[in-house]
Amino acid sequence: MKIQLTRLAHARSGDKGDTANVGLIALQEKFYPVLVREVTADRVKRHFEGICKGEVERFELPNLGALYFLLHQSLGGGGTLSLMTDAQGKTFSTALLRMFIEIPDEEGHNLGLTEKKE
Repeated sequence: MKIQLTRLAHARSGDKGDTANVGLIALQEKFYPVLVREVTADRVKRHFEGICKGEVERFELPNLGALYFLLHQSLGGGGTLSLMTDAQGKTFSTALLRMFIEIPDEEGHNLGLTEKKE
């Protein structure tokens, strides 16, 4: 089953210099293990291909049901140096939520999810 992250989480993002930070928070506690398993630093790096030029770090925050990502070298030098439209990384949360993941159909049904057309 192909699921967009908007069905599982909400997100917030910002910046520190040339590093964008994105917090991905499970909408329900039962979704958190799926996020941990499927939304890896490597997958986030691939999702932001061409934008994130550096390393992606992931931190797990199980007590909050959240994942926290640092996307290094993503903001063209940062807010005061960059000519990017979004030099503070505010749109990175929406961009991450547009990512799709694949989960087994049975797991999706057990979580109360049904597949929606793109």
